[in-house]
Amino acid sequence: MMEISRHFYLLTLVLSFYVAGCETVKHAPSHPNEKYTQQDALGMIRASKGTLSPVYAPLAEQIVTDFNLQKKEGVGIDLGSGPGTLILELCQRTRLHWINADINPHFFPHFYEQAKQRGFGHRVSAVFADACNLPFRDNYADIIVSRGSFPFWQDKSRGLSEIYRVLKPGAVAYIGRGFSENLPVATAQKIRARQGRKMKYDIDKAADELRHIMKVLQIKEWKIHRPNPPGSDNVNYGLWIEIHKQI
Repeated sequence: MMEISRHFYLLTLVLSFYVAGCETVKHAPSHPNEKYTQQDALGMIRASKGTLSPVYAPLAEQIVTDFNLQKKEGVGIDLGSGPGTLILELCQRTRLHWINADINPHFFPHFYEQAKQRGFGHRVSAVFADACNLPFRDNYADIIVSRGSFPFWQDKSRGLSEIYRVLKPGAVAYIGRGFSENLPVATAQKIRARQGRKMKYDIDKAADELRHIMKVLQIKEWKIHRPNPPGSDNVNYGLWIEIHKQI
């Protein structure tokens, strides 16, 4: 019994050092066979600070307003958050604890450091997560958001099914790509000009795909959003789906 206790103590000590070091650890070199690399993470971090930097604050503002999150407590998940820029904006506007659930763990040191600098280190977590097999129990999250990751999921139907499973009854998910309705059109035009053709996609086709998935999954409460503020007719504002889990 003494030997088991000693081994348990040593294991606990090692884990404590590991957890304590999460916020300051440097990026570990990517393994040659890694699918999601440090280089991928660094590229997205640069984009979040550059081309995409104007996107996150308006999106967070819209999410908080639309779903009355100002005084809500509990757990929010940003699926595919990457650098976690949206999470930091949501932390600023809510009381929720936010989880960065991403398939590329090379984002996490940057995310923790940014959260710590902005005073949110105690209100965030980072979890390695595949959208198609989320590492959370049923009925866990008070809200799940995701911007820009769902086109890259291996199985969108499975991913949306997992999101629905993890939501608490009565909770909401807001999943999509693009911009919020409150992003100024001039700003959206500049972003799309910098992105060029790589962000051109068939919104009608994407919307039809989401409708089909909702039908297959037999999810009853959902709504497609296609932001179209005045003057934005020639700007791709993207596509979002709002999903409510029935009580």
